[in-house]
Amino acid sequence: MQNGHNSEMKLFTGSSNPALAEKIANYIGAPLGEIDITRFPDGEIFAKVKENIRGKDVFVLQSTCNPPNEHLMELLIMIDAMKRASAERITAVIPYYGYARQDRKDQPRVPITAKLVANLLVAAGVNRLLMVDLHAQQIQGFFDIPVDHLYGFPVISKYLQSKDFKNLVVVAPDTGGVKAAYAYSQLLECGLAVVAKQRMGPSEVEAFTLVGSVDGCTAIMVDDMTTTAGTLCSAAGLLHEHGAAEIYAAVSHSTITDVGVERLKASAIKELVVTDTVPLGVDFGDYPVTVLTVAELLGEAILRIHEGRSVTTLFRA
Repeated sequence: MQNGHNSEMKLFTGSSNPALAEKIANYIGAPLGEIDITRFPDGEIFAKVKENIRGKDVFVLQSTCNPPNEHLMELLIMIDAMKRASAERITAVIPYYGYARQDRKDQPRVPITAKLVANLLVAAGVNRLLMVDLHAQQIQGFFDIPVDHLYGFPVISKYLQSKDFKNLVVVAPDTGGVKAAYAYSQLLECGLAVVAKQRMGPSEVEAFTLVGSVDGCTAIMVDDMTTTAGTLCSAAGLLHEHGAAEIYAAVSHSTITDVGVERLKASAIKELVVTDTVPLGVDFGDYPVTVLTVAELLGEAILRIHEGRSVTTLFRA
């Protein structure tokens, strides 16, 4: 196969999302590489690559989701093992980049942990990154190595289009999500509304202003992630007050907790749509949640990176 590095491609996975890794391996038509990840009795992580990767173009998949510290450290150790095994190039495929919310110093004496994690990845030996729906696009600038940033909206929009909603409006549940919501509204050819919010604490949000009209509409809130569902449920309450006929929510990364599930059940949100960048770690019971796979998206991006082709064209109509 002709490619950018003229070397064989190998795909490995950590323990955070093996189901997604298997789907990607099926798409690219290559088995997952063999790697043993174990723990010493005191909890230290040990990784051993069980096949020759000298001179290979290596991709290692790991979402730094719950527990983020375990999965991040596991990723760093895998990368170090691969670097010392003389891999030609190591691309970290991180569908969900944890610590992304700590991307700026917005209070005195606080860290910029998203930058710290970037430094750790580069120090471990990563040559390139592939990520999906970063919490803030400027995080790409924290790296001095190539970053390919994918978007979940083609996958989610395709599902939403199949529902054939009437009188549709896309809603950004906070001002930070306006750009993404606009992209959805353009793809779905519908209106756009924005909820302005005030965050009262790490898990408490008070929505207070709606810009745009949702009266009698089917409102679809779109966001990059949800954990406690505070933003989504608070915004949904405001949309309901303003006459929205039906309310749905679509997010790329579901890092949701039990508290978030209970909030969703008590909210006006009829269905939650997520992708499998992060495995569902909680039981939703009878609450309707739809999980869409990004395996084809990531698999195609991996093939294009390996072959030295454009990744950007994945998002061109």
